[in-house]
Amino acid sequence: MFLVYNQFNLEEPFDAFVLGIWDQPVRWSGLLGEINERMNHQLEAIFKAGEISKKERSIGSIFTLGNDGTRKIITVGLGKKGSASIESVKESLGKAFKHLNGKAETICVDLSSFLNDSLSSEEVAFALGEALALSTYSYSGYKQKSNEPDKEIEKVTIIAADKGDELTPVLETGYIYGRATNSARTLVNTPANMLTAADLAEHARRLADTYGFEAEILEKEDMEKLGMGALLAVNQGSNQPPKLIVLKYQGKAEWKDVIGLVGKGVTFDTGGYSLKTRDGIVGMKTDMAGAAAVLGAMEIIGETRPEQNVVAVIPATDNMVSGHSFKPDDVITSLHGKTIEVSNTDAEGRLVLADAITYAKHHGAEYLVDVATLTGGVIVALGTHTTGAMTNHESWFEQVLEASHAAGEPIWRLPITDKDVKRIRSSKVADLNNSPGREGHAIMGGTFLLEFAEDTPWVHLDIAGTATSKSSYELGPSGATGVMVRTLATLVDGFTPIK
Repeated sequence: MFLVYNQFNLEEPFDAFVLGIWDQPVRWSGLLGEINERMNHQLEAIFKAGEISKKERSIGSIFTLGNDGTRKIITVGLGKKGSASIESVKESLGKAFKHLNGKAETICVDLSSFLNDSLSSEEVAFALGEALALSTYSYSGYKQKSNEPDKEIEKVTIIAADKGDELTPVLETGYIYGRATNSARTLVNTPANMLTAADLAEHARRLADTYGFEAEILEKEDMEKLGMGALLAVNQGSNQPPKLIVLKYQGKAEWKDVIGLVGKGVTFDTGGYSLKTRDGIVGMKTDMAGAAAVLGAMEIIGETRPEQNVVAVIPATDNMVSGHSFKPDDVITSLHGKTIEVSNTDAEGRLVLADAITYAKHHGAEYLVDVATLTGGVIVALGTHTTGAMTNHESWFEQVLEASHAAGEPIWRLPITDKDVKRIRSSKVADLNNSPGREGHAIMGGTFLLEFAEDTPWVHLDIAGTATSKSSYELGPSGATGVMVRTLATLVDGFTPIK
C-alpha cells in the first residue's frame, strides 16, 4: 500500500500528485519548482492567477496535460501554517482522498508540504494512514452491484525528505487504526436481521482465530447458572438467544494490570414495553455501537500487539416486545446480587452492562471502560460531536481523556454526585431503580453503572450522539462513525498502571 522515498522521481507516472498548500507565499524551489519547470511554468501561472485556494480543507485540481508524468495535481488548502492542528491536517488529507477515491489508483503525496513547526513527519504520516482508510470507506449494503469494476486507491507513494523507510510502519499503523474503525462502522451499519447476537459472537470468534485471543462465549444456559438476571431480563422477549462475549489478550507474562473494555451489544432496541416512538425506533440497529467499538479496538490490539493485558466483554441481545418481555415494575436480580426495580424497559443498556461489568471484574479487570449508546439525554446535553463521560477515578479518567485527544475523538465529563447516587438507590422495593426520572437522564445511566464498577477505576463513555452521523464529512460517509475504536486502542497502547 505505502512506498516511502526521500525524493520524487519525475519520470514515474501517477494518477495524482497531492500537495499541501499553506496560506503563505509559494516558494518555487525544490520539488514544487521541478514540477513547475516540467509544466513550462504553467503551475506558477495558475497560482498567481488566484485559481488555487489556500483556505483550510479546500481542494484544487490541476491537469498537467502531458507536461509531467503525473496526470493531475491535487492541491489541499491547509490555512494558517502556525495554527494548524493534526486533526485539521488529517481532515484535509481525508477530503483529498475522498475526492480521489474512484478516480485514481496510484497517488503520490508530498508529506513535507503538510508539516509545520508543531507537526512532525511521524504525526502527519500516522494521520495520513488513518485518513486514507477512513475517508474512502463506504457501505454498499445489499444493493445490486453493477459489473463495472471499482477503481480504488491501491498504491500510495510518500515523498518524505530524510525519513525514508522509517515512516513505513507509522503509515501502516495509522492505516490499521482506520481500517479497524471501518470494521466497527460496518458492524453498526448492518441491519439487525443480518447481525444478531449470534452473528456478533461469530465475528468475535473470527477475531480470536485471527489474532490468537482467548475466547469465551456464554450461552443462555450459562447465564442462568451464573445468575445474570439483568442481561436475561432484557432478552426475555426475544426469540434470539443472548450471548455474553469475552475476548482476552495477554501482552504481559503475568495476568495483572488488566484493562476491561465493556461494550453494549443491543443489536436492536424497541424499548420493550416502554416502546419507542415511530420515528425513535428507526435506526435502533445501531444500539450495538459500543460493542462494535470494543471489537474494533481488539482488532487494532491484535494487529499491533501492545505489551498490555486486555479483557473485552460484550453483552449481546436485542430488546423486543412479546408476552415474555420484562415489564415496568418488575424486580430482577443482577449477577452482582443487587436487585433492580425496572421503571423503564427502554433503559435496558445499563442492565446488560451491569452484568458485563461484573463479569469483567470476575476475569480480573482492574481498570474499566464501558462504551454504550446509552441515553438520548447525552445528545441533549452535548450534541452529536462530543461523547459524554463519567468516572469514579481522576487518574484513570485523565488517561482516557488523553487518549481521546490523541485519537481526535473529544469527550466531556459529566458529574456524579452523592445526590445522584441517592436517586439510583431510591427504590422502595429493590436495591436500585434503573430509571428514577428524566432529569439528568445521562447522568442517571452512568450512576447506575457506578453501582457495579464500585471501587474499580472506571470510565463510562456514552456515545449515543457520536456513534452515527447524519451527513458525510471529511473522514467518512453518513452512517456509523466507529467512534471510540481509536480512543480505546490508544488508551491500551499508552496505558500506565496507577500506583
